[in-house]
Amino acid sequence: MTQTRNVDLSIEHSIGETVRIIVDKLLVRIQSGAYPPDSRLPSERALAAELGVSRNTVREALDVLEARDMVRRRQGSGSFVTFQSHRSEAPVPGSVGERTSPLDHLIVRSIIEPEMIRMAVMNISPKDLDDLAKVVAQIEAVRTDLNDFIHLEEEFYRSIARATRNPLLEACYELTIEVCRQSFRTALMRKHLTPGRIQSYQSRFNSLFNAIATRDVEAAVEITKLHLVEEQKLFLHDD
Repeated sequence: MTQTRNVDLSIEHSIGETVRIIVDKLLVRIQSGAYPPDSRLPSERALAAELGVSRNTVREALDVLEARDMVRRRQGSGSFVTFQSHRSEAPVPGSVGERTSPLDHLIVRSIIEPEMIRMAVMNISPKDLDDLAKVVAQIEAVRTDLNDFIHLEEEFYRSIARATRNPLLEACYELTIEVCRQSFRTALMRKHLTPGRIQSYQSRFNSLFNAIATRDVEAAVEITKLHLVEEQKLFLHDD
């Protein structure tokens, strides 16, 4: 076991900065459930094309993830997720989720989301728009299933974060999603998400998508800010 760990550490220490970035991006997708346990990852060629790096860089990143027991690689079959999430809505003691108050979370979202939307509008590709449109269509199909709605809301913002083409911003926003999932917001949303409020959110997501699709930066940012104000009112009402 000690010998294996030493090999793992040597892999970690020898990788370059580009490989570290790809490791972080894949790690975020695995831990968030975008690549669920036991699922097969896209091929090295597909990942290299999507992430804008060489296949060798992807291969090195997968070496690191395999050393961390996050994926298992089968010759001729591909790479499969072995990471098993043990998340619950209760935050882990001492974690960021436990130490983050509703106000802390809203402040961070109010800083990140408007600029994230602005960057996404400027950098979003036709494929990103197609992917986002699919998520919006799924959101609009939800009627009463709160779990589906919360999951799709996360995926909506995750898609926007990816569209910024800024891996650090994407990773930062993934942390805000993780904190939401761990702690207060998910429970609060389940408490307040009536069918009527779901319809209101659906309309807002649709308007935001249209603003992004037409590259109307100011409208997209304004819709985002109004959404955050509504969230604030929801928390204050709950208090």
